[in-house]
Amino acid sequence: MAPDLLVFAIALALDVALGEPPNAIHPVAWMGTLAKALLRLAPPRGKVAQFAFGAFVTLVVAGGFAVASVALLDVTSRWPIAQLVLAALILKPMFAIKALGRAALVVRDALASGDLARARYELRSLCSRDASHLDEPLVISATVESLAENASDSFVAPIFYYAVFGIPGVVAYRAVNTLDAMIGYRGRYEYLGKFAARLDDVLNVIPARLTAGLLVVAAWVSSAPGTDARRGWRVLRRDGAATESPNAGRPMAAIAGILGIRLEKPDHYRLGDPIARPAIATIDSAWRVVAVCAAFAAGGAALAIGARHA
Repeated sequence: MAPDLLVFAIALALDVALGEPPNAIHPVAWMGTLAKALLRLAPPRGKVAQFAFGAFVTLVVAGGFAVASVALLDVTSRWPIAQLVLAALILKPMFAIKALGRAALVVRDALASGDLARARYELRSLCSRDASHLDEPLVISATVESLAENASDSFVAPIFYYAVFGIPGVVAYRAVNTLDAMIGYRGRYEYLGKFAARLDDVLNVIPARLTAGLLVVAAWVSSAPGTDARRGWRVLRRDGAATESPNAGRPMAAIAGILGIRLEKPDHYRLGDPIARPAIATIDSAWRVVAVCAAFAAGGAALAIGARHA
């Protein structure tokens, strides 16, 4: 298999230079398409039957794509350069940091131009909540929350699983995370998605806490305006477990404390203290901290890959 560290470096460079590939050639989009096709066959009722079918779909999509990635790399094993390029092209779509920052800054720019309706619309790229009735401070809060949470889901967690398990590990993680985003919530898909949701929770236990800690370190190192690393650590310890998710609250509580703002989803949770009012500049400060966090995560992953080979 192609050298993991070089593959990682190429994939990072592709992300920084190009961002996300179009859906037509995006493996995560293919995962979603396969999952949708399989879910059409789901039993219409019965908690046990739906849970079992959801587990089947999750394992088929995750296992199938992981095995396919290994098979493709094995086919190209006679041509090291081709294998190297293929491995990087498989790895790149499994994580995203440039697209995350770009999506947050699009919301910021809409707010800066006074177009709240557009900001609400653009927020869809960051989170799935209904933003139609959010005022400006809540749109800003939702943007900051999504930056912190997706720093874990979209970057730290994928590169963690790549560093530990290589290409099949990161592909399997991304498939489970995709299924969780599609059906891992209450309502119509509750029992179909329960297996994916619980497996995603387990897989994110370490990455979410790593992300929260790295956000605090990033705030300390970057010294971005209006940030306080000590306050971030204090709020993380106090509010990190305040969300229904066992993981999402960790990075969100950290960023709330770092920025001195309250992050709130009405009737669900409140994280942090209202020391400062969320402002448009808050999004910039949050993105600076997340970007430094991502840099530390990438460096840590590179060291872990090197140690694994050593």
